[in-house]
Amino acid sequence: MALDALATAHDFGTFRRRTRFHGEIAEGRVGEDAVLALKPQTYMNESGRAVGAAMRFHRLAPDAVIVLHDEVDLAAGKVRAKCGGGVAGHNGLRSIRAHIGADFWRVRIGIGHPGDRDRMTGHVLSSFGKSDREWVEPVLDAIVDAFPLIVAGDASAFMSRVALLAPPPGKEPARTGGVEPQER
Repeated sequence: MALDALATAHDFGTFRRRTRFHGEIAEGRVGEDAVLALKPQTYMNESGRAVGAAMRFHRLAPDAVIVLHDEVDLAAGKVRAKCGGGVAGHNGLRSIRAHIGADFWRVRIGIGHPGDRDRMTGHVLSSFGKSDREWVEPVLDAIVDAFPLIVAGDASAFMSRVALLAPPPGKEPARTGGVEPQER
């Protein structure tokens, strides 16, 4: 959903199937930067095949790759970003790390934990419910707005901007010292 929102907002055009990349791609620009958006069409636990193939073809370094993914161990609506790090049991990240190394960017989008391990598969694979739209849509909009910051490698500014624009459910927007945030 986040990748579709980014591609739409930045006029990437239609995603096209690319067998060599084991996925669908769309190309566009985010600010001055050329961006290739890739939706792997492999099983999630083999997504590194798609990322690795596209990265090698376009001669990209691992730190030029930004992976957007859901995170059950992060509260719904929270967003975290960093370059490098572990995989925290995420099989898609494990596959990507095996194919390109650990030094890629990760944007973790919290979807919350269902509370019971037996409900995990259904929680991760099902669509968001109507009540979730209260936080999902603002988070997607905030990611789109802040994305040029993560493309520039500024994870801290990216996370701050997302948190300002879309505070997690149950959180009040950050105080700005009496000054309203300026729209861009």
